[in-house]
Formats: sequence, C-alpha cells, structure tokens
Amino acid sequence: MNPSQSATSDRRPIIVAVTGASGGPYAVRLIQELVIAQRQISLIVSSHGLRLLRTETELTSVDDLRELIGGDMWDRVVTVHDDDDRGAAPASGSARAVGMVICPCSMGTVSAIAHGSSRSLIERAADVMLKERRPLILVPRETPLSSVHLENLLKLSRDGVVVLPAAPGFYNRPATIDALIDFVVARILDHLEVEHKLGIRWGEQ
Repeated sequence: MNPSQSATSDRRPIIVAVTGASGGPYAVRLIQELVIAQRQISLIVSSHGLRLLRTETELTSVDDLRELIGGDMWDRVVTVHDDDDRGAAPASGSARAVGMVICPCSMGTVSAIAHGSSRSLIERAADVMLKERRPLILVPRETPLSSVHLENLLKLSRDGVVVLPAAPGFYNRPATIDALIDFVVARILDHLEVEHKLGIRWGEQ
C-alpha cells in the first residue's frame, strides 16, 4: 500500500476548528483540501468563528460551506460538532484522532489551551490533544503580539504544539490572494502529512 492509499484509508478524523481570529479564507481552503484528499474531518466552528466566516467570506452558515465544497463529498468525510457540546467525541481521549488544527486561532483560545481552562468543545479537544500527546497545530493571525500572547504561545510550543502563524511568503511571487492563502494552507497540510498540490516548493521549477 502506498502512502496516499494509507492516508485515504485512515478512518481516524482530523479535528478542524475555526475560531474568531481573522483568517476565515484559510479555514475554508484548508477544509476544501482535506475533503479533496478524502480525509475524515471532525469540524467545530465556534460562534465567533461563524461570525468571522460571515464577515470575511460569502458564507453565512456551515450549510453554505457544505454547498461550496459539494454536498456529496462533504457528507462522505465531514462530521460537524457543536462547540457547546462538550460530550461530543473530540472531548474524549478514548476517541481516535490523527490530530487537530485550529485555523484561525484566536488569542483567547490560545490562552485557554495554555492554561487548561477549557470552556468549549474546541478548547477541550485541544486539551485532549495535549494530554494524549497528539499533534496540535495552531494558526494565529493576531498582530502585533503582546508579551502575554508570546508567553502563551511559547508555553504551548514547549508542550509540543506547532505554532504556525498565518504569514505567507513572497519568494514564489504570488500574483493573487488565493496564492497567498494557499501558501499558508500548504504548510498546514504538510504538518498534517496530507498530500497536496498547492504551490511550488522551494527548489522546484
């Protein structure tokens, strides 16, 4: 079995959470790519995350996101959880998961995870990733960063969390906003070990 077949047949979900920091288009593109790769997704969108999507994209609901990606493909791989449901599967360490990515990740969410004060399913699921030693990727977009933000991020980095700021590079000379979005999403997918064809890697023609 080749690596792509193994990844596609892995029924463990990748937990994807969307919180209220700016960066909604990154979340949409990430979910699109994971669906294209036929990876199982446990999706959690906070109330602030939904407001973010309404502000920064044409989407007004998770149903709109499903329609954008394609209902048939979505229904095969995406399970949506309510952020208020702390009894959902991602809240338990016994529930299998490849890992979790919070994209975008607000500084309030960072603080809650860093200090173990989970108040929602997103924060509890991240807490589970830490205690179970599973991959956790945070995609903050806040700028500038206060010393409090930096201390919380450093604490999480020391705990093994991947802090992946939404900071696109320009060495590939991106000509569109989509190219800037793809740059960041490609890095997230690399850390999730999901194959993709977004952009050109350094050294490639």
